[in-house]
Amino acid sequence: MPKTIFITGATSGFGKAIAILFAKNGYNVIINGRRKERLTELQSELEKNYKSDVLSLPFDVRKRDEVTAAISSLPGKWMKIDVLVNNAGLASGLADIQDGNLDDWDTMIDTNLKGLLYVTRAVSPFMIKNKSGHIINIGSIAGKEVYPKGNVYCATKHAVDALNKAMRIDMLPYNIKVTAINPGLAETEFSIVRFHGDEDRAAQVYKGFDALNADDIAEAAWFAATRPAHVNINDIIIVPTAQANSRDVVKQG
Repeated sequence: MPKTIFITGATSGFGKAIAILFAKNGYNVIINGRRKERLTELQSELEKNYKSDVLSLPFDVRKRDEVTAAISSLPGKWMKIDVLVNNAGLASGLADIQDGNLDDWDTMIDTNLKGLLYVTRAVSPFMIKNKSGHIINIGSIAGKEVYPKGNVYCATKHAVDALNKAMRIDMLPYNIKVTAINPGLAETEFSIVRFHGDEDRAAQVYKGFDALNADDIAEAAWFAATRPAHVNINDIIIVPTAQANSRDVVKQG
């Protein structure tokens, strides 16, 4: 019987790449995102190209009632979730703490932290009942080290790092694996979202070096998810060759 993966934030970037890679390798896929039209397009792509069974769940991870309603009403065959990827997340704004935009702060805390918690709280009982499963949390190198003007974003990703460790303890008695994948600079829609749609400013972030791409992170997720039953990958930090840490990047030109 094919395994099932549930991916939040699947409409672009890491989430979309993970959905494609796992569908390509025979998984049934539950895809979540706020943009219903993108979910529909991805569902069609996965079904056509990989003959995967796909379920679209268009909800906002920030809204607890939407999360609970969508996941609690999953059809029976979809309740056997083998892998949960908590991918939905974002950066919003880049400013010193004294100049921070409070709406940006709320958006990051609600998405990166509370959204991850809501989804995990709703899905993990299925895994506990089955006494198996794998939770993969997409963190960030910003969860290991802070950088200038990244204050609140870094704080949310540090919280994800702590939650990953705590989940590993809590899930241990139930044979459930927990993994964190912490990317460095990766060229997706991340910076466009951070700079509120300013594509020119976003492009400058990745100029002069080869950044990671979404497929790199998907391959890390696949590696973690396909280890033997007795092996759990606790934590992965993955950065471009040109990046040493959250601050030091060598750019050419």
